[in-house]
Amino acid sequence: MPVDPSSVIDPIPEIQIVIRFALAAVLGGLVGWEREMHDQPAGLRTHIILAIGAALASCISIKLAMDYKQFVPNGDPARLVAQVISGIGFLGAGAIIRFGTHIKGLTTATSLWTVAIIGVAVGAGHFFSASVATALLLFTLVTLNHLEQRRIIGIGSRHIVLKAANREHAVAEFEQVVGSTGTHATALSVAKDMAAGTVEIKTVIQVSDRESMDALLHRLAAFPGVQSFSVE
Repeated sequence: MPVDPSSVIDPIPEIQIVIRFALAAVLGGLVGWEREMHDQPAGLRTHIILAIGAALASCISIKLAMDYKQFVPNGDPARLVAQVISGIGFLGAGAIIRFGTHIKGLTTATSLWTVAIIGVAVGAGHFFSASVATALLLFTLVTLNHLEQRRIIGIGSRHIVLKAANREHAVAEFEQVVGSTGTHATALSVAKDMAAGTVEIKTVIQVSDRESMDALLHRLAAFPGVQSFSVE
């Protein structure tokens, strides 16, 4: 049985949908701009597109439930929204990158998930709560990031690879260098190239502050017979 257009009340007028898309783009863009400034894999465009898409899913979900309410009285206006929230995981996984012993992108992945819900909230007409959520998200990303780096976690784990001339006690001297700067080595591997007369030492360390890191870099640069070293 076809739906009589005159009997259907449009739950979200078209102009409202446009306004909601615009607001979703602005709120998502604010978060995306912050991520872009920190050279993250998901930046301005990704967040804007995600927020608009989530808002569209929210609007369409509500409209479909209301348009066909007389045929499906128990229709769920949140069905598409639920798929957005669960399906955003593949974008979050794509934003997470492994660098040696470090994982980068977890914060961006969570910001993507939150921006998707912000877009859903805007699409559903909850402008104030979406704006407050965006403000809190930006506060967490910007202000708390500085606090975290300076006061809480310091440097964290670092992967060191040092290549030097193969000498007796070279490994013991390397361990002394690491220990003298207040750092803690959690793993150590050694590879010797007898033909080239070099030794390559790899280790994972825990650094508590930037001063210790600076001191370690200075000591590694002055290591006897050093040819190269990297810290990741």
